[in-house]
Formats: sequence, C-alpha cells, structure tokens
Amino acid sequence: MARIPFVTFLGFFSYIIRVCRASGTDIALDAKATLLHRIDSLNLLIYTCLLTLTVLTIWVFKHRRVSWLNETGLAVIYGLIVGAIIRYGGTTNEVTHIDAHPAPDSKYNLSVPPDMLWFHFPDKIQISSGEVPVPNKTYAYSFRGEIVNIEQNEIDLKATFDPEIFFNIILPPIIFHAGYCLKRKYFFRNLGAILTFAMVGTALSALVIGALMYGCVQLMPASLASSFTFLDTLYFGALISPTDPLTILAIFSQLKVDVNLYALIFGESVLNDAVALVLSGAIQNYEERYSNDGGFEITAFLGAIGDFIGIFSLSLLVGAFMGCLTALMTKFTHVREWPLLESSLFVLMSYAAFLIAEVCELTGVVAVLFCGICQAHYTYNNLSSDSRNRTKQLFELLNFLAENFIFTYIGVSMFTFPKHHFDPWFIIAGFITSTLGRAVNIYPLSFLLNLGRKPPIPMNFQHMLFFAGLRGAMSFALAIRNTVSEARQAMLTTTSLIVIATVVLQGGASTHALAYLRIPTGQGQSDENEALPYRDVRSNGRMIVKWDKGDNEVVLPWHLNDYNEGPRNGGDKARLARLWGAVDSKLLKPLLTHARPPLTETLPAFLRPVARVLTTTHQYTQGDNTLRRTDSDSDLCIDEPQPVPTSIDPQQLWPGHVDTRISVEGITGSNI
Repeated sequence: MARIPFVTFLGFFSYIIRVCRASGTDIALDAKATLLHRIDSLNLLIYTCLLTLTVLTIWVFKHRRVSWLNETGLAVIYGLIVGAIIRYGGTTNEVTHIDAHPAPDSKYNLSVPPDMLWFHFPDKIQISSGEVPVPNKTYAYSFRGEIVNIEQNEIDLKATFDPEIFFNIILPPIIFHAGYCLKRKYFFRNLGAILTFAMVGTALSALVIGALMYGCVQLMPASLASSFTFLDTLYFGALISPTDPLTILAIFSQLKVDVNLYALIFGESVLNDAVALVLSGAIQNYEERYSNDGGFEITAFLGAIGDFIGIFSLSLLVGAFMGCLTALMTKFTHVREWPLLESSLFVLMSYAAFLIAEVCELTGVVAVLFCGICQAHYTYNNLSSDSRNRTKQLFELLNFLAENFIFTYIGVSMFTFPKHHFDPWFIIAGFITSTLGRAVNIYPLSFLLNLGRKPPIPMNFQHMLFFAGLRGAMSFALAIRNTVSEARQAMLTTTSLIVIATVVLQGGASTHALAYLRIPTGQGQSDENEALPYRDVRSNGRMIVKWDKGDNEVVLPWHLNDYNEGPRNGGDKARLARLWGAVDSKLLKPLLTHARPPLTETLPAFLRPVARVLTTTHQYTQGDNTLRRTDSDSDLCIDEPQPVPTSIDPQQLWPGHVDTRISVEGITGSNI
C-alpha cells in the first residue's frame, strides 16, 4: 500500500516532463515560424522596393526624355544588382538539413524522385522503470529538386519562387491584358500576316533553332553533348521563339508609329506566346510517346501534331465560351447596377477561363487570351461606365506590375537561383541560333506574304519586325518550369541571358532603330476609337491643301488610296470578312450585347419566339447607332472605301487654330 503514492507521483512526474518537452518543442517551432515569416516579409519587401525604384526611375527618364534605357531594362538591371547583394552579402540563417538515403528496394530513382518525404521521429522518455513511449512525430518535406549548392541560406531559397506561381498567378493577367486591350481593328486587318508570323513562323523558328542547336551540341564536350537529345534542343527552340516586345511597343505608342506596323508586332507577340506554349507541350507529348531509342516515329509525330491542333483549338473555344457566357450574364442581369459586383464577376469569369483550360489539360494561356478578346468585343459593351474604366485600369496596372516583377525576378534569379548551368559554348550557340531563327521567321515569310498582299510589307518594316524579337516573360517561364536535368539547367541559364541582353540592348536601341530604318513617326493613333480617315502609309500619294486665310500650300501625309480603293485584300478574302461581319453584326452582337438591329429583325420568322426571349427592352428602345460610338470594332475586317473630304478640321493637327478651316484644292500622287 505504501508504494501506491510513489507510483502515482512517478506517473505524474513523467506527465509533467512530457508536457514541458512538448511546450519547449512548440516554443522552438514558433520561433522557427517567426523567423521564416520575417524572411518572407524581407523577400517581398525587396521586390516591392525594386518595383518602387523602377517606377521612380521610369518617371525620371520620361521627364528627362531618356530613350537609351527602358523600363523593363531598368527592372532587369536593378534585379541583377540586388541578386548579387543577396548572393554575396552573406547571412547567418543557414538551412538545416538531415541526410537521408533511400532503402535498397526503393522504386524511386534519379529520374522519378518522390513527391514528398515523410520522416518519422520516435520520441521516448527514459525513467527509472524503463522507457515510456509517446506518440511518434511525422514531418512531411516537399520535393524541391536537386541540391547544387549545399551552403544555401534561407534568403537564397525564399528569393526563388515556385515556377507554378508564374503560370498560375503572374502570366494570366499579362496575357488577358494583351487580348482585352488589343487594337482589334488593325489586328484583323493584318490577320493573315499575323497568323503567318505567329503560327508558321514560330514553328519554323523552333525547328531551325532546334536543328542548329543539336548540331552545335554535338561539337561540344562529351559531358554536355551526352545530356542533350534532339527533342531537348527542339524544346529549347520552342521556348526561345516567342517574343515579348513590350518595350518597343511602348515606344511605338509614344512616337505614334504606323498602326499597321504596331499591329503586326503586337499581334505576333500576343499569339506566338500561346503557340510556343502549346508547341512545347506537343514536343513533350511526342517524347512520352517515343518508344524507340533511335529513329523517327511517324505515329508519335502525327500524334504530337494532333495534340498541337486539338489543344490550341479547344483552348480557344474554352476562352471564347467563357467570354460569351460573361457577356450573357451582364446582358440579362441587372448586375450593372452594382459596379463593384459587376467588375468582380468580370475578373472571376476571366480567370476561370484560364483555370478551366488547365484543369482540362488544355492551355490556359490560349484560353485567357481569346477570353480577353471576346470580353473586349462583347462584354465590354454591356458594362457600366464605372466597370469599363475599372477593368481597363485594373488590368493595365496588373500587366505593368507583373511584367516588371518578372524582369526584376529574372535579374535576381541569375544570382540566387541554385540551378544555373553556365556553359559558354551553349550560351554562344543559343544567341546565334535564336537570331537566325528570328530571321527565318521574318524574311522568307514576308517575301511569300508580299506575293499576294496589297500593300506589301516594306523592307524597313521587315527589319523592324526582326529587330523587335525581344525575348521575355514566356520564354523565362517555360525555361524555369523544369530544371531537374543538366540540359534544362543550361537552357534556363541561356534563356535568362538572352532575355536580359535583348531587353536591355535591343529595347534601349529601338528609338535609334526607328530613325536608322527611316520609319515615319507621328502618324499612328494611340486610341483605336479615334477614326483614321486621312492616315495611311501604303503609297506616296498625297493631297495638296491650302488655308482659307492665305495662299500658302501645305503638303500633308494623307493618301489617296484611303479614299478611292475598295476592299484591299482581294475578292475571296473580302467575302470571308464580310461574311464574318454579317454574322457578327446580325447574330452575335444582338445576342450577346444590347446592339441593334435586334434578333427579332435579323432571325427567320420561325425563330421569332426565341428571338423575343433573347432581346432586351434596352435593344428596342435605344437608337440604331448607340453602340457604334462605344465599340470601334463594329466592322472588324471590312475595309470600306471612304469619300474624299472637302474640308478638314486643323484642330486635329494644329491645336489653337480653331478659327481656320482647310479646304482641298487638288490631289497629286504617283498613282494618278
């Protein structure tokens, strides 16, 4: 009986020990979590300060009219400086680690590493009567990839983001903004050339780069050559082919460069991002189907082509469907009475297009691009004025911040990302072959296009198209997505250097390139809604006008072809454009927007009951031309001949001359 109190005391004492040990463990874990939180905050603060510094420097450069360095180049340079400081500045917060080795019978290897590691830590308390077991602790560790630098620290790791963040968070607003703010009138006028450059040209460029890189790799040291297959170099060609001429397009907008040149460069860059992403996926699918060690498998090749066409088409349909669904929601509901809810619905439906495509194993980039185009063409007309302004400004802001963040991160990651593989020969070959691939994209295809294009693409425009081949966000995102093998690490390093060089050097020299190539400026329009009745660069025809007050003749760059030509692209193409215009104006816009004429006037008589259900009261009560002023794309592809003006308001060109009119006196030109 005397031993009962002692045993009770011993059990109570062991319980106190366990509680104290658990409390000490919680305190240590809390301290670790606090430290990680501080490091995360420091990392975000670094990028926030970099973006702030970039914005302020951009303002100074614009104020001082500095043109030799652009905003994205600034972001890259600042990122390189901060990355070097993080890498070589040193820190005492080293990463703790435990060495673990796979069991001899493990099914995992270097090619197929496990997604997660579970570590079991048994905990036992030693007391006088023996060991007292307590519940085991199990900790899960996610797969990060191969460790290259053992002496990494917390800041190095935190400064490196998960590649999925780029694809799921940063890229969607950039791509959506490209479609939502697309100058669709000029995009569709040059649609044939844009599709040729973006689809045929990107595929041709990827093939040329891949073939040339494979030949160059075979001449390199055996250690590098053995890690590359032809599919690896072809994948490198696909990821380095898309262009991102953000800097050049910003300069084009400021200088008001010809709208057709702007549309060619911008339209190609918008589509070739999507094409490159689908093409790289098709190459990976071919590799999965490839069963032999050598030779060429026609079945796998045809399957890859089918994947490319199918994924691109289905992704396009997903994006267009979500855009049209949003248009129907905003048309048949009164959500416009609450602009905040309306804008929220618009943003969520647009992002849902990206996620649906990704969940269905399609390409979210293609879906969100065409969703943006449909949102701009249809949904935008249903939005309230507050939501129109809010969505335009929101995506413009997100695009600006996301683009500059990516270029800042490219600079930082050159020093902090642990999986760079610097091989001078591969880097040099990458620069040369990417340049040749861009040349193959532009010049041969321009020659073929000019055989049937009226007007042809001038040679100085072709040179500018070649010069505008800057690499950017999409190339980097594709390269950083998989860096497990040595070949992919070399691709990432080379891609990062090509992006930095093209953005800083070519972007900074774009103004000088315009002057050297004698490309006229001051003739484009920054706003698509402004009519362009007098401007064109297709011929050297010109009007001679004179002032009402005075006898001085003024030669203006207005061209006769804008007034005396019919459809410019040939009969078949014009008929196709007019067919689409008729379907769009008589079916799609009355269905998806409040445009007139209503469906009750355009659909056959037996469909009138359905038409009445799909027609709103607003469509019956508004005037015929209400929508036309707010939507500049009523005639997306149709080029109508315009009458020669008899008088011109000089306020468009010479503000202040409000009391003067210009009258047309005569017309001269080489085509008369």
